[in-house]
Amino acid sequence: MATEIITTDDLREFKLELIDEFKKILKEHAGTPVKKWLRSPEVRTMLHISPGTLQNLRVNGTLPFTKIGGVLYYDYQDIHKMLTENRVHNSRNFDPILK
Repeated sequence: MATEIITTDDLREFKLELIDEFKKILKEHAGTPVKKWLRSPEVRTMLHISPGTLQNLRVNGTLPFTKIGGVLYYDYQDIHKMLTENRVHNSRNFDPILK
């Protein structure tokens, strides 16, 4: 078995390559949750809403869900889509307090 000598320059180059790989991985997964499917308590915590508000989102069809054995699951992508589609852009004529 041949022996290979590693220099400090080799280690420095390896470190830079490793850091670049970590940055690439973090950029690809930035902002995405670890889990694809979230349960009701997780969704309520994420959106800072009450159980009643989450139920209203289900009942009026704003937020799709899947029910398995009495447990409700929400797809993270559906939550993201709901937030994006309901985004309100500021305008001079819009005042949510007056409406």
